[in-house]
Amino acid sequence: MAEPHLFIIFGGTGDLARRKLLPSMYRIMVDAGIEQKSVVLGLASSPVGDEAYRRFARESLIAAGFEDAGAWCDDRVHFHQIERGEPTLNQLAARIEAIESEHELPGNRIFYLALPPAAFPPVISSISSAGLNSGPGWTRLVIEKPFGRDLQSARDLNDLVHDHFDETQVYRIDHYLGKETVRNLLAFRFANLLFETSWNRDRIDAVEITVAESLGIGSRAAYYDNAGVVRDMLQNHLTQLLALIAMEAPHSFDADAIRDEKVQLLRSVRKIDLEEMTLGQYGPGESTGTDLPGYRDEPGVPAGSKTPTYISLRIDVDNWRWQGVPFYLRTGKRLPEKNSHVAVRFRPPPTCLFHGELDECVAHQNVIKLILQPNEGFELHFDVKSPGESLNLVGEQLRFTYADRFETIPDAYQTLISDVMNGDQTLFVRADEVEESWRLFDPVIEAATSGHPVLAYPAATWGPEGRHTPIEWATGPIRGEVTTSPRGPV
Repeated sequence: MAEPHLFIIFGGTGDLARRKLLPSMYRIMVDAGIEQKSVVLGLASSPVGDEAYRRFARESLIAAGFEDAGAWCDDRVHFHQIERGEPTLNQLAARIEAIESEHELPGNRIFYLALPPAAFPPVISSISSAGLNSGPGWTRLVIEKPFGRDLQSARDLNDLVHDHFDETQVYRIDHYLGKETVRNLLAFRFANLLFETSWNRDRIDAVEITVAESLGIGSRAAYYDNAGVVRDMLQNHLTQLLALIAMEAPHSFDADAIRDEKVQLLRSVRKIDLEEMTLGQYGPGESTGTDLPGYRDEPGVPAGSKTPTYISLRIDVDNWRWQGVPFYLRTGKRLPEKNSHVAVRFRPPPTCLFHGELDECVAHQNVIKLILQPNEGFELHFDVKSPGESLNLVGEQLRFTYADRFETIPDAYQTLISDVMNGDQTLFVRADEVEESWRLFDPVIEAATSGHPVLAYPAATWGPEGRHTPIEWATGPIRGEVTTSPRGPV
């Protein structure tokens, strides 16, 4: 159980607070029991007031399935208005002290920046100028992604943060790291000798990381057309998966040891070959009889936009474990289904003993498929002989799913907020890690905005035919499903 504290949400009336932060806070408090005395303070520029904000909190919790949250909202939820452009937060400091006195809190504080990235610098500076970057107890700062737009802006933001906060106080949040299946990658690798002893270039042929989204950009055009697929997904979510899959074993299971190995892995990545990269943008398509708009037809997207919504590329890691093993990363919007997984494809036996009528090898390569969503779990693909006199091989799989074994899986934000409360930085991105990630992908962003071909692909297909189509993405619904619809430059 976390120590009692004040949880302060900048952007307290926003969508993130409504959908994720308030429900996660309530669940954590309920699980902790009556002894948990923490309090929520929502901040916004609108003149909402305590009672109206408590109604907002109750409605948010009811929408999340918590019908009996009224008493908690009345007792534990407060609101404070911050004027736009307010240079200091002295009034907020006084309000915080009053709430802490009222609830007999020890002065522990969490500042959660559920704000647009442009607001991070002035808010961080204002927190410090009001003397709120330290207090009677501990103080922690949570910063949502994206952390910067490129390497230089990430460095500038890190410098600003470190001017006012110690790195031990800072929690750069990537909700992907809070997913139970992503966290379990470490347990899967380092708690199971059977897999870890095969986790190297001698046994593995290729690793494929896919994060497929079936939806388009919806109402996010203002953000997405400036971000694109590289900033929105590749630089953060897929990079975190790459680091966890490929990192070396840490000397201990603590935050710094794990994050040291992630940074070392990113430093071992070879400069990305842009000739191995395919960019795409979804056009009009059809799914289950429903017409789907193209990216340029989405509300708010500028006419003629060439912002990529799909990317696939090859990553090479120049270290002892992975030399020569390609890592294929791809992600995109308006693909046929929502499907996130890592497929680890093992090398074939040195000699094929099983041949078909045309003397072709009929044995399949073994694959471990780590399924992140939906139907979270693991699959092991292997060959068996089918019954009968003929020596026929059939591909089969052993499967484990969380739904079959466990009743519920905690929400990613619930996990991460609980870690912030307890001072555990393991699942949060350190300053040097975020800079290493931008270092890798700055050239990709530059290419995507300066003439690299962006190929059109119909909505509800698996993206444009590109450099990596021939490898056949690993077993499952994505394998070999390359649409033959006409394509061309966007």
